[in-house]
Order: sequence, then C-alpha cells, then structure tokens
Amino acid sequence: MNFTKDDADKLLNIIKARRDVRGNRFIDKAIEKEKLEMILEAGISAPSVGYCQPWKFIIIEDTTIKQALIQNFDHENAKAKEIFKDKELYKNLKLEGIQEAPINIAVLYEPKKDDVLGMTSMKKMGEYSVVCAVQNMWLMARALNIGIGWVSILDESKVLQTLHVKPNSRLIAYLCVGYVDEFYKQSELKTLGWEREKRLSECVSYKA
Repeated sequence: MNFTKDDADKLLNIIKARRDVRGNRFIDKAIEKEKLEMILEAGISAPSVGYCQPWKFIIIEDTTIKQALIQNFDHENAKAKEIFKDKELYKNLKLEGIQEAPINIAVLYEPKKDDVLGMTSMKKMGEYSVVCAVQNMWLMARALNIGIGWVSILDESKVLQTLHVKPNSRLIAYLCVGYVDEFYKQSELKTLGWEREKRLSECVSYKA
C-alpha cells in the first residue's frame, strides 16, 4: 500500500491537533460502539516488542468504580498541590475528567511468563509497546473528533486493586474518553505558560 503526500499531510495535521482533554470540555454525548471499536482497533495495531502484544483494555462506565478512582485522584492531587505550591497556576488547573467522560479506559501491561524477544536486555520494552498503543488510540480518537484525557495523578496500586486485575499487571494509562465542546488550538499548558515549547533544533543532534 502506497500513500500520497496528501495522506502524510493529513496524518501530521491529526498529530498536531491531538489534545489532552480535561473534564471541563467533555459533553453529554454517547460514543458510538463502532467508533469505540475503531479506537481500540488502532490500539491493538500498535507495534510490540517480540510481537508480544502485552496490552489489556478495561472499559469503565460504572459510576461506583469511577467514584473510587476520583477519590484516588483527589488524594494524590492533594500531594501534588504541595509539590507545586509555589506555582499558583496549579491549583486552578482541571486535571481529570473521570466523572465527566462517558467512558474511561484503563490500559494495562500484562507481562508474559516466558522470555520475550527484544526484552532480554531492555526490560521496559513491553511497557513501551503499550505506550505505542495509547498513542495510536489517541490519534484515532482525534481523527474521529473524540477527545481523550490521560490521567496520571493516580496511585497505580490502588487503581489495580479497584479494577481487580491479574497479578503483576501494570497500569500504563488511565484514559477519559468522550466527545468535547471544542479542541483547543494549542496545548492548554502551552497557552497558560506552564512550559516553553521546544524547537525541533533543540531536540535533534547528529553523529555523522
């Protein structure tokens, strides 16, 4: 299969238009089953070390589970506020959308019992493979005009206990998924001045 310059331009536009969505942007609109399946299909189409495909996706709509995870977030966020207490901006940020998003997805890494090709030296490659799946999901969601927010201010062990997952599983991402009222033209943290955007020249070096 060959792609055109137009295809490449569209892909780059989708990548640049991807946003991390928070709860104040989600709207009350259900995600169509076929679109959710497209997002998940994009996830399992990611590359994986040794073709181990170590991902597991848990779709969460249950309000009781969501409430437990909100309490988890609130506890961890209180600790984060102490860490960033010198940054007045932090306490005004909306940093999750667990309740507001119609669907939450816990993305797990499930290690294999046997040795995996490509992981004998770099043990984290299995987890990195799951991160590739998350990025695929994020881009497919954006192409479908569906928002995703990645919530990382969580106690991983408590999330895994709440979800009753297999032993040795790792939580790679907790995603809030849903339609939004708008996508920001640029990253919210960039707009607010949290960090300066790096230029390409700052991120690339050559060893000729």
